[in-house]
Amino acid sequence: MKYIFVVGGVMSGVGKGVTTSSIGALLRAKGLAVTAVKIDPYINVDAGTMNPIEHGEVFVTVDGDETDQDIGNYERFLDTNITAVNYMTTGRVYQSVIERERAMGYKGKCVEVVPDVPNEIIDRIQRAGKNAKADVVLIEIGGTVGEYQNVLFLEAARTMKLTQPRNVITVLVSYLPVPGAIGEMKTKPTQFAARTLNATGIQADLIVCRSVQSLDEPRRRKLALFCNVAAEDVIAAPDVSSIYEVPIIFEQQKVAERVMKKLSLRAKKNDMAPWNKLLHTIQHPKREVQIAVIGKYFSTGNFVLSDAYISVIEAIKHAAWANGVSAKLTWISSEEYEKTPARIKELSNFDGVVVPGGFGARGFEGNIAAIKYVREKKIPYFGLCYGLQMAVIEFARHACGIKSAHTLEVDPKTPDPIVHFMPGQAEKILTKKYGGTMRLGSYDCTLAKNSVARTAYGQEKISERHRHRYEVNNKYREVLEKKGLVLSGINTEFDLVEIVELPRAVHPFFVGVQFHPEFQSRPLRPHPLFKDFIKAALKG
Repeated sequence: MKYIFVVGGVMSGVGKGVTTSSIGALLRAKGLAVTAVKIDPYINVDAGTMNPIEHGEVFVTVDGDETDQDIGNYERFLDTNITAVNYMTTGRVYQSVIERERAMGYKGKCVEVVPDVPNEIIDRIQRAGKNAKADVVLIEIGGTVGEYQNVLFLEAARTMKLTQPRNVITVLVSYLPVPGAIGEMKTKPTQFAARTLNATGIQADLIVCRSVQSLDEPRRRKLALFCNVAAEDVIAAPDVSSIYEVPIIFEQQKVAERVMKKLSLRAKKNDMAPWNKLLHTIQHPKREVQIAVIGKYFSTGNFVLSDAYISVIEAIKHAAWANGVSAKLTWISSEEYEKTPARIKELSNFDGVVVPGGFGARGFEGNIAAIKYVREKKIPYFGLCYGLQMAVIEFARHACGIKSAHTLEVDPKTPDPIVHFMPGQAEKILTKKYGGTMRLGSYDCTLAKNSVARTAYGQEKISERHRHRYEVNNKYREVLEKKGLVLSGINTEFDLVEIVELPRAVHPFFVGVQFHPEFQSRPLRPHPLFKDFIKAALKG
């Protein structure tokens, strides 16, 4: 088994996740079995308790692990399911070491930070590879090489290179600024990052150079000389309009060939046709579809953090490309419709509206108002998780006449809890057992005949990923159905409502799902519900 460590230089958010995913996609196109591991240097055991505004989206795996959003990138680029063993944090690693020590797993030996913690990291990396039966394991280390939090993970990489010199390489992804006042690309920060990596005992095998523009030859030669790599191992990675261009850019620079040569690997095939076809569609759309995404995790100071909904955004794009068009997304904070109710009319300017998942009371009534508007104005609507719950509450209030309809999450004293706790969740909230205790991972769902959902999926049984504590209250199912809401998807094991919709005769597309379909959308295999949502939006 071969291992590729991907580390960052200069700053975070430089594109390590997309670089890792793109190298993996190229190797997969060569016929190799590839998997990817993400390392987060946080004490958190998982990403579930991290603030999405600060850290970005919490991605959920098929086996119910709450992970960093980069796991989603891996799944989309590699078109494979990544499981819990492929994600680790500092907290998770230390927890395992301490639990093992308490169980006498070290047979009475003194347990030390080095080498026992790096050994645990190495063991997890190797298990991930074996679990996926991989030829190549890509390991992305979060943050940058100079951060104290990464010392133990870099030590694991150094140790693996020492013991398996022909099976391990390291890719440094670094940023080359082009200061506006100077107008020249600067290599010094990347030189410093390479030397900082050297100080940990690791020499970069490839350097991926992120910048606003492509790397030129003088700077390529300078980096090769001062960072101790061959010129052809300095890879240009300029800003692009779509992250799905990156595999093509890397292919043009023979990145996969460079990697395989260093690891003594041979290509079994070379099939980049699907990526080339996708790129052609992205660059030559027939038209543009206008989609509003109404959420609550966009604002962070004076900036907009779309990473909080990255899987939703990508799923919309995938579906648009599958329909031969591009999607223009507009971010709308649901709180704006509470502050300025008259603004709700702007939704008539959009072809479709998406309300993604979320938690808590902030912006709740703004979303209710938006959903009422698009339902009555027959604007295509797709609600995800919380988006389903609010759609059901809106329908109960305004179509069923249940004025006090609410969710216990927002109003614990409501006389009409249309949405209430799932069994066992109330106790977990009271005892503050928040981490990893929601309904997580994949669950089956049975679809009603002739429903919008059944038509989209083309099958009766589906399986989708969940992340929630609340559900539609079965006591209100009869009145909801009597007034025309179709409960088209049911988890028969627990008798839970999974999908609600309005018939096509009543609305062009009004669908809410309790699960997160965005987690299973891939650029080369878009999700069927998102595809049909965009199709309906194009008809508007």
